[in-house]
Amino acid sequence: MAFNCVVTIKQVPDTKRITGQAMNDDGTVNRGALPAVFNPEDLNALELALDIKDKFGGKVTVITMGLPAASEVLRQAIYRGADEAILVTDRRAGASDTLATSYILSCAVKKLNYDIVLCGRQAIDGDTAQVGPQLAEKLGIPQVTYVEELLTVEDHHITARRNIGNGWQEVKCKLPLLMTVVDEANEPRVPGAKRLMKYKKAKTAIEIQTQLKKENPTASDAEVKQIADTKIKELEEKGLLIKQWDLDQINADLQWCGRDGSPTKVHRIQSVVLTARESKTVEATDNGITDMIRELITDKTIS
Repeated sequence: MAFNCVVTIKQVPDTKRITGQAMNDDGTVNRGALPAVFNPEDLNALELALDIKDKFGGKVTVITMGLPAASEVLRQAIYRGADEAILVTDRRAGASDTLATSYILSCAVKKLNYDIVLCGRQAIDGDTAQVGPQLAEKLGIPQVTYVEELLTVEDHHITARRNIGNGWQEVKCKLPLLMTVVDEANEPRVPGAKRLMKYKKAKTAIEIQTQLKKENPTASDAEVKQIADTKIKELEEKGLLIKQWDLDQINADLQWCGRDGSPTKVHRIQSVVLTARESKTVEATDNGITDMIRELITDKTIS
């Protein structure tokens, strides 16, 4: 039996590269100063979906919500084996918290035929782990969180092992369902060379329009649209057009989107700077390390 999987993915700033220069004065991260990457655990969710497809057949669709630049993670997913990619982008979705984000994603997922929805456990730019469970709630389907291994898929049921911190738990659940996946679940595959060469020119409509405006700065909006429509049709015929939806196309209620649909309010942001009053250099030798340990024991820092 084949299974259709939908994977929600996100483009995030590379938080491993945060420095003082990447921080704003109010303590928030300057996202423009950091390179954007594929959210790590979303790669694990994608790998699990691709593994299900390899074993049982079916289709893997990836969805991301974000700015036009988020199209890059959709291409990265296609290079790895995803069959279809969808960008949900709309200025009216700006400033969405996890509740509004999960609502918008649920509207998009409802337009698809799915058996299994997969999400990374959490995104590294927020670490809330809320979007997956909230998405399952809005879809009205059961959820299995913190999945580290998929044990069986049979008779319209899955059995999965989930990490519960100090151990693990086996859960059997009926399809359709949503799973959030942890990084211990698998080793994500790298982009395939053949797929990269085949789909490297895949674009969304908004990417095409933006590129044409840069290449034709004196052209009117009508002229740009006419050229863009031709290029969009060409890409669609070649199977290289990445789908793009706005809030109207997914029938989203605007009162649940963006700032209006986001009850989360930031009470205070505090910038914490750690400074050392004194420091001591330890030689990278056996004697240096031994002397350091002896000194720490003498000071009763360790015992």
